[in-house]
Amino acid sequence: MKAIALVALLMVAGCGKSEDDIRSLVRDEMARASTTSVIQEGTPIGPYSPAVRVGSFLFVSGQIGLNPDTQTLAGRDIRSQTDQALRNLNAILQKAGYDSSHVIQCTIYLKDMNDFQDMNLTYGGYFSESAYPARTTVEVSNLPRGAIIEIAAIAFKP
Repeated sequence: MKAIALVALLMVAGCGKSEDDIRSLVRDEMARASTTSVIQEGTPIGPYSPAVRVGSFLFVSGQIGLNPDTQTLAGRDIRSQTDQALRNLNAILQKAGYDSSHVIQCTIYLKDMNDFQDMNLTYGGYFSESAYPARTTVEVSNLPRGAIIEIAAIAFKP
């Protein structure tokens, strides 16, 4: 888990902090990360935890646009599935005592990069314009349950 936290910090290294600041943050977090807790709230569709807290970090597993009540995808279009994936992500954040303002990095997997602009229209509404998280978006050949988007996140709450 310590390696995961280190990797997460290195992923967001380009977010305005100097390398010394990031090293200091990593050292401080590693010192505090003596315990790890698993967030079980959520509906995983495989053998994984919806989220894992390490120190002040929360690592949220990838969320697809699956409606937790019906276990079906929220529509076939990118905006509907992005909205539901972000609702799922926010539900896990809230149950762990975090919110979208604590998200420092997102990884988005799109089945079709042509959906990038429409995904952005929905995604942008879930975060403050003045503090968007760092983000990586990649196109993939397939996603679970026929989803067209999956969103994973790392949150930090001092």
